[in-house]
Amino acid sequence: MSHIPYQDRRSQIEQYFDRTAVEAWERLTSSAPVSGIRATVRAGRDQMRATMLSYLPQDLSGRRILDAGCGTGAMAVELVRRGAEVLAIDLSPNLVAIARERLPADIDPSKIDFRSGDMLDSELGYFDHVVAMDSLIHYESLHVVRAVGALSARTVDSIVISFAPRTPLLAAMRLVGRAFPRADRAPSIVPVSEVTLMQSIARSPVLSGWETGRMRRISTGFYTSQALELRRPE
Repeated sequence: MSHIPYQDRRSQIEQYFDRTAVEAWERLTSSAPVSGIRATVRAGRDQMRATMLSYLPQDLSGRRILDAGCGTGAMAVELVRRGAEVLAIDLSPNLVAIARERLPADIDPSKIDFRSGDMLDSELGYFDHVVAMDSLIHYESLHVVRAVGALSARTVDSIVISFAPRTPLLAAMRLVGRAFPRADRAPSIVPVSEVTLMQSIARSPVLSGWETGRMRRISTGFYTSQALELRRPE
């Protein structure tokens, strides 16, 4: 799966989440019972979401935030509860529709602009913060850095992403994952070397002036992902 162009890879991801496994992801991101394997994925995603939220100010009043790869909307809801105005975008129109349906009664719908489309679209405008939870884990290091660079041009304060760290455990889980029914299989996760990613960020002219900040790896059973904060110096 190496060296797949960004646009082609994006099309594969859209195909999977919008047509192949939307029901599986709808269940995974709900409170409905799931298998033991998927329960570990759910727990890991919950921890990752909490970690990424902890990298943002508690009071987000007056801040505009991009939830890049919003899925069924859990992150966007928490951002609004902190006072933010959120543009929540995902490649899958079906997942975005689920997010709209799940909007809690205490959330002002005018505070979340749900859209289906490309998170890198410059027409989305400018943001104070960007969060991209597990929306870049299917891309190689080169494309991760290019995506972050594109987002940085329209971000005032910070970008928080997650990436799939290159570990022996993750490699083993990818092999086991191939035993899943084809309809349930996600597009291949691309493990990224932490050292290589940090070096690529440091060398990127587009990201000149940005600093890497907090970082945390979450590993729960069949879920492994690593949060990374990038910020403009104060």
